[in-house]
Amino acid sequence: MGNADNDGYPPMESVADRRNHGVAIPPPQPFFKSLRNSLKETFFPDDPLRQFKGQPRLRRLVLGLQYVLPILEWGPRYTLEFLRADLVAGITIASLAIPQGISYAKLANLPPILGLYSSFVPPLVYAMMGSSRDLAVGTVAVASLLTASMLGKEVKASENPTLYLHLAFTATFVAGVLQACLGLLRLGFLVDFLSHATIVGFMAGAATVVCLQQLKGILGLARFTHETDVISVLRSVFSQTHESKRRPKFFWISAMAPLTTVILGSLLVYLTHAEKHGVPVIGPLKKGLNPPSGTDLAFGSPYLTTAIKTGIVTGVIALAEGIAVGRSFAMFKNYHIDGNKEMIAFGMMNIAGSCTSCYLTTGPFSRSAVNFNAGCKTAVSNIVMAIAVMFTLMFLTPLFHYTPLVVLSSIIIAAMLGLIDYEAAIHLWAVDKFDFVVCITAYVGVVFGSVEIGLVLAVAVSLLRVLLFVARPKTFVLGRIPNCNAYRNIEQYPIAKNVPGILILEIDAPIYFANAGYLRERISRWIDEEEDRLKDSGEDNLQYVILDMGAVGGIDTSGISMLEEIKKAVERRDLKLVLANPGSDVMKKLSKSKFVENLGQEWFFLTVEQAVGACNFMLHKCKVDTKKDESDEKWNNV
Repeated sequence: MGNADNDGYPPMESVADRRNHGVAIPPPQPFFKSLRNSLKETFFPDDPLRQFKGQPRLRRLVLGLQYVLPILEWGPRYTLEFLRADLVAGITIASLAIPQGISYAKLANLPPILGLYSSFVPPLVYAMMGSSRDLAVGTVAVASLLTASMLGKEVKASENPTLYLHLAFTATFVAGVLQACLGLLRLGFLVDFLSHATIVGFMAGAATVVCLQQLKGILGLARFTHETDVISVLRSVFSQTHESKRRPKFFWISAMAPLTTVILGSLLVYLTHAEKHGVPVIGPLKKGLNPPSGTDLAFGSPYLTTAIKTGIVTGVIALAEGIAVGRSFAMFKNYHIDGNKEMIAFGMMNIAGSCTSCYLTTGPFSRSAVNFNAGCKTAVSNIVMAIAVMFTLMFLTPLFHYTPLVVLSSIIIAAMLGLIDYEAAIHLWAVDKFDFVVCITAYVGVVFGSVEIGLVLAVAVSLLRVLLFVARPKTFVLGRIPNCNAYRNIEQYPIAKNVPGILILEIDAPIYFANAGYLRERISRWIDEEEDRLKDSGEDNLQYVILDMGAVGGIDTSGISMLEEIKKAVERRDLKLVLANPGSDVMKKLSKSKFVENLGQEWFFLTVEQAVGACNFMLHKCKVDTKKDESDEKWNNV
């Protein structure tokens, strides 16, 4: 619109002239085309079909297979150098996966051999379908604890192990179907409701509970609570202190557990015959590869609802953890993983796992960190790990007979301590107090309630925050930065100056039914406060109210009604409402509702600068006309 004149006002242009650079109203679109565009923006922000456009039919088939099976894309480029790195990484994570798998299966109240089964089939499926180079697939403590907690409330593993096992397979199948459907329907954004703060608090709380649960193995307690809250666990420990002191001669084995390996622990038990003196060991493990379990899915069981609920909760948690871990390591190596493809991969490996005697798997942080630090290059490290586990299943399972349970407990505790990320909690407190509250809510809910209660509380608090953001959006008074035409929040920039006679307000959110009433009252209060300030300072009266709509991404009918009410309220005060920088969706709806016609299209401007220039021009013109009228009246009197 040009620079200001020496007296601070813009060049003398008419408001009509400014309409040549006014805000455009988008042309109307057919309903179905508009709906298609909206759905595309919601579910296909990455446009996965773009690579198929303009390609021959055979090429489209190849690209489609590569999309479903990424191994077909990077496999032809695989080199001997990659193989050397992946061999080292695969063997390294296998040495961790074998004891961890057995330990986590015990944590889930499942036969220990299932931990090995779950480290064989799912990694092979993920290696073909996953898009992460660094994710190491396997069982995780949190999902194991959730399985034990949720299924254990209905069916006790010690009383009905077969039914419990079948429900675990069913829950894994449900989790896999949920994960695959979320990926296929591109509904991955639902997992985003588990915020970073929720995950930090939930993992820390679950890690605390898991560590406390291992007191059963460390103290050698025969009976232990099935509850997961800290009070029940501690009560169970202190009510059986006499049992933990019955075998003082061999308790030193338990004390050394955190510092020993599975091999050393097994050798000690074997050489001292400690299992004959009451030290609990794993016992015999069945040799051989995964037996089929598709016929064991308990769809006809009266506890099917419990299995479905367990599958949904564990499936979502596993997705959130796996995708978060995959993205973290992808960021270090500067490559991208497709969240929806990852969901499909997780879903398919859990569906396959549920039919081959596996329970829920994902990409655990500890195992993936070892894989990353060992220098893995591709997902072949998962294949190497699976082969090592296969070799163990076929030939080495008898060696685990003498492994003391206390060793498994120490392995779990060592892994869990890394999940209590107090530094992340401190960072949340420093950056965002509300996120810290979400984190602590999840932690307290898990530790003093249950894993389900902690998760529900944390998600509820996170959703409450979203609702507060929507229902109570920020509004700011803008002022002009000296020596430039930028207008910024006067609280953030104290050097910004109010424009005489003009109040500029920025609305920092879409305007919907949930916040329309609040915005109406808040804008009225801003006007009251500005008029009071002008009255106290003796400055010119307020004449114009400019609403900066640049951050208003959308508006509904309640929002339009609110703007109509604001317009009437402003006019009752002899003021004029002006809108700056409204988006296309907002302008389309304002035009259809006749608000543009009622306000006058000449009062819509591309920028705040243009709006201020037009208002200043009108104020200057009004002053000139007033002086002329006073001069004419004085001359007439003479």
